[in-house]
Amino acid sequence: MIRIMRKTSANIRSATKEASHERIVDAAARAIRRSGYNGTGVADIMKEAGLTHGAFYAHFESREAMLAEAADRAGAESNALAASVTASVPPEQALQALMQVYLSKEHLAAIETGCPISALGSEMPRQSTEVRSAATRRIKEMIDLVARQMPDWGQPGAHERALVAVATMVGTLTLARAVNDSALSDAFCAAALKQLTPAKV
Repeated sequence: MIRIMRKTSANIRSATKEASHERIVDAAARAIRRSGYNGTGVADIMKEAGLTHGAFYAHFESREAMLAEAADRAGAESNALAASVTASVPPEQALQALMQVYLSKEHLAAIETGCPISALGSEMPRQSTEVRSAATRRIKEMIDLVARQMPDWGQPGAHERALVAVATMVGTLTLARAVNDSALSDAFCAAALKQLTPAKV
């Protein structure tokens, strides 16, 4: 009986720690997109997660380890949303639907929960190998997702066209967010969508 109680108590502690870890990573994934890597402090993340600053090292060896998990989580969330968009329409409409959602006004305004590549791309060269590796893995996933929507998926040129499409989408969103002229912002997105139609990609 005592052994069972100890095991149950240990399971509860493990589940509680896992739930706390998830809250920290979720908070950090939002914070890096909102404030950038350098603007994301451990104390603020722990406070947002409802935990004390002192509890941080029970979950991560370093701030870089937390940022790497946050980059991975942000990329995974973005890719999951993109995959849900492509799955919600007929295959021949998937690529156009994905581009329209990515370059929409809603995504433009959703820096904290949107694509981390467009929110953080300019900061990546100055990050640790651990953080860059996590981000790179998710970027490759995004490219593969776009390539699978290409009419000629499986052919040599599909991957190259996916690279161009992703680079254009990310660059467009970055520029559209950078300017304080809403008409210019809209024009960036409209021009990119016009060029990145399935027939032309």
